[in-house]
Amino acid sequence: MSNTLYAERRARVAAKLGRDGIAIVPTAPERPRNRDSDFLFRHDSYFYYLTGFTEPNAWLVITGDGRSTLFCAPKDLEREIWDGYRLGPQAAPEVLGVQAAHSVAELDTLMPRLLENRDAVWYPFAIHDGLESQVGGWLNRVRARVRYGALCPEEQHDLCAVLDEMRLIKDAHEQDIMRRAARISARAHVRAMQLSARMLRDGRDVREYHLDAELLHEFRMGGSQYPAYSSIVAAGANACVLHYRADTAPVRAGELVLIDAGCELDSYASDITRTFPADGRFTGPQRALYDLVLASQDAAVAATRAGARFNDPHDATVKVLAQGMLDLGLLDRNKVGTADDVIDTRAYFQFYMHRTGHWLGMDVHDCGSYVEPTQLGEVSERKDPLSGEVIRNRPSRILQPGMVLTIEPGLYVRPAEGVPEAFHHIGIRIEDDAIVTADGCELITRDVPVRADEIEALMRG
Repeated sequence: MSNTLYAERRARVAAKLGRDGIAIVPTAPERPRNRDSDFLFRHDSYFYYLTGFTEPNAWLVITGDGRSTLFCAPKDLEREIWDGYRLGPQAAPEVLGVQAAHSVAELDTLMPRLLENRDAVWYPFAIHDGLESQVGGWLNRVRARVRYGALCPEEQHDLCAVLDEMRLIKDAHEQDIMRRAARISARAHVRAMQLSARMLRDGRDVREYHLDAELLHEFRMGGSQYPAYSSIVAAGANACVLHYRADTAPVRAGELVLIDAGCELDSYASDITRTFPADGRFTGPQRALYDLVLASQDAAVAATRAGARFNDPHDATVKVLAQGMLDLGLLDRNKVGTADDVIDTRAYFQFYMHRTGHWLGMDVHDCGSYVEPTQLGEVSERKDPLSGEVIRNRPSRILQPGMVLTIEPGLYVRPAEGVPEAFHHIGIRIEDDAIVTADGCELITRDVPVRADEIEALMRG
């Protein structure tokens, strides 16, 4: 990507700071994994969004007059032999389009001078451990100079409030990266489905980690830098554990496998869930529940468009699932009443306990408010029928073109009194990534089949 786009983003931030405002954005720290090894470094999303810079140990400073200063690791040819190339402060202005750059070793010396005579300082709240106290230390050094006429910023603001709104709408370049990430992830799901059926047909022992390995292989073969999150590969009853991690459990014919996995490409996440029969053929009860979840997703997709509310896809999902739970006997209508009653009392929560989607972008659960900012003052209260807690509601976000969200209904059936045994231990989730458009949404993850017949046909191949 050209550094022009990052410069434009920094200019938009500068315009929000006020003429004498200043913003400070650090990248993520390196974290030790064990005695002599770090976890694979992944930059901070806010920092990367404004710089395109992926090296650790770096800081960005933006001032209200539009000037950007980068602090980064200095050139060190000996360390570069061990740790890799460093851009260095001398090359940074030309490569990254910032106005100035310094060694990060000068951060504590130069930051008080940069803060001096500013009226407000902005930085991300509650993101970086110790950042608030670090800023406080710099401000104390400014205060020590007030007898010499220096002015110290009197206000501190959360920079996330500005950046979250910017990141919520994905531009054409971001959407293109997310489409490519989705295609890579879709290919990985296809490979995992086919491997499961093929190994079982060959009479081989199949484990969750075999399928996980197939996902990782395709992610890297497609050019992805990392998984966007820890992959869920859940066989049989494990699919009823929402955040289950791929482990050693056997994958058995006659059971379902739930895979929730997506790659990260060029700092943007994908997020796909598919549930499929391990040997390629749904049983009757499995197919009944699967078709219900898919019907609820179809309803949610139809409700996703510019001008709709973020909650609308969830409400559409719940309406379909509530009626289906009654029709299939998961819920006893003599005890819970009509579908409207199921919704009002949240009786569906026994089998469907999460929301139908979340924002997606640089982070798999991306930033951005779920409340409509033009209606923050419109507050209503309701009592939750399950917990008894009083909940304060505000109108949910109005969807706009360029927003990206997941659509992921599910059903998770644990054994319980009154629940038909044929459905026990079945967990199903279907998840796709959607770019909001003026008249609907673009599902960018449908390169992996979603209809039951299509999945079975794929797995016979």
